[in-house]
Amino acid sequence: MRPGFFMGNGGMKYPLVKQLKQHDTLRQSFIDLAVDTFDLSFEAWYQAGFWTENYIPYALVDENQVIANASVNVIDTRWMGAEKRYIQIGTVMTDKRYRHNGLARYLLTEIIHDWQYRADAIYLYANASVRDFYPKFGFEKAREYQYTLRATPVASDFRRLDMDDDADRQQLLHYYAKSNPFSALPMNNNVGLLMFYCASYLKACVYFSEKHQAIAIATQNRGTLLCFDIFAESGSSLTQIVNALANQQTQRVVLGFTPKETRECECTLIDDEDTLFLFSAKENVFRDHQVMFPLLSHA
Repeated sequence: MRPGFFMGNGGMKYPLVKQLKQHDTLRQSFIDLAVDTFDLSFEAWYQAGFWTENYIPYALVDENQVIANASVNVIDTRWMGAEKRYIQIGTVMTDKRYRHNGLARYLLTEIIHDWQYRADAIYLYANASVRDFYPKFGFEKAREYQYTLRATPVASDFRRLDMDDDADRQQLLHYYAKSNPFSALPMNNNVGLLMFYCASYLKACVYFSEKHQAIAIATQNRGTLLCFDIFAESGSSLTQIVNALANQQTQRVVLGFTPKETRECECTLIDDEDTLFLFSAKENVFRDHQVMFPLLSHA
């Protein structure tokens, strides 16, 4: 039996809490620490009911305050026809007053212990300041590749959905359940992560087409259409949908997911400030394939 606490300096015991969304004081402390660390608030997301059981903070607590955290995001996917369960680690943070005491190390060790035999892969993203930290736990760097298409805009019936309207939100969730039929590595069954984006940062970027029976999350910037994801029936093709999304100025389409069919695509290595790391003891499809995790799956 592993102890449910971290032994700090001077013999202090910091209890470990796994999932705190139902604990009002700890949840608010977690939210406050995320604001202080990342300038990122989970409050509206929680209040809207989008914090599901697939988002699991592992938090160390001192006198009813969260002092360090690393969260588990449970995401189901499909690769080469096989169902997979992937675990993404995110929201890794430590209160300034408690840093350099091994708290993050303890939390990562706990997560790996709990999930390495329950998940097909464990991964995370790290910025330059901590890239040397995660290899100590058996994580290895991976390369991601993004795909683009030439655009041939056509007239369409795509209309913007209102994410403040319950009926439109339900329509999004209905199509999300159908998954992305064009994606080689779709992220499924994590409504909370989907709505983290679609109820806030991308709430004005959700579109529906009756003709194509598809919902797309996309932005236009001059001649480039960034298509984050598509949830649809399999009746239409990917090129039909992105061309219907494009406007008359669109020259190319950047895909926020890896397409199953890449013959008409240009592939480029992603050079980003955040580096992808995968736990080396589990599967790693990135070693032998030019793929990326969908942009809307980043936690």
